[in-house]
Amino acid sequence: MKLGMTFFTNSVLLGVGLAMDAFSVSLANGLSNTKMRIHRVVLIAGVFAFFQALMPMTGWFFVHTMAEHFETFSVLIPWIALALLTYIGSKMLWEGMHSEKDCECEEASNLVRCLPLRTLLLQGVATSIDALSVGFTIAHYGLFEALLCCLMISVVTFGLCFCGVEIGKRFGTKLAGKASVLGGVILIAIGLEIWISGVFF
Repeated sequence: MKLGMTFFTNSVLLGVGLAMDAFSVSLANGLSNTKMRIHRVVLIAGVFAFFQALMPMTGWFFVHTMAEHFETFSVLIPWIALALLTYIGSKMLWEGMHSEKDCECEEASNLVRCLPLRTLLLQGVATSIDALSVGFTIAHYGLFEALLCCLMISVVTFGLCFCGVEIGKRFGTKLAGKASVLGGVILIAIGLEIWISGVFF
């Protein structure tokens, strides 16, 4: 495929579309921790960016090697996303309703406690797993074009998620102790949106 303005425009727009769920979750993460330091914000944005690039590339690989099996697996994608985001969101809701104080992260140990790496990775998978289907969309790309497209998706995702966390931090200050509850509601709503879109449309 010839690289041109259309290719780059489509890749950026694809990145924006795919990153919306990750942006919303980043917003929720920022809401639940208004004192998050910059290196943690970069880590969160980086994890989402990584998975948003990995999933379409994985989908592209499956389409070119085992398309029949991938098509069968794709039916489960909305259910997996719903389960993961409902689990994480419910956990945030529980913690928010049983805690009087915002999560304050001044030290590395507290940072891990507030948003464990395991939870962050689950968020990354849950918000990007539907991007596996993009493997069908870019199936006509060669390997180099597919890699470049996924890289651009990753860059767009990183930028949007970084902004999402920062916006969440600012609004979280005003919401005080209710921020974690709102974040949990957002995650569950995203899971339902992915499930409804994937199952009924």
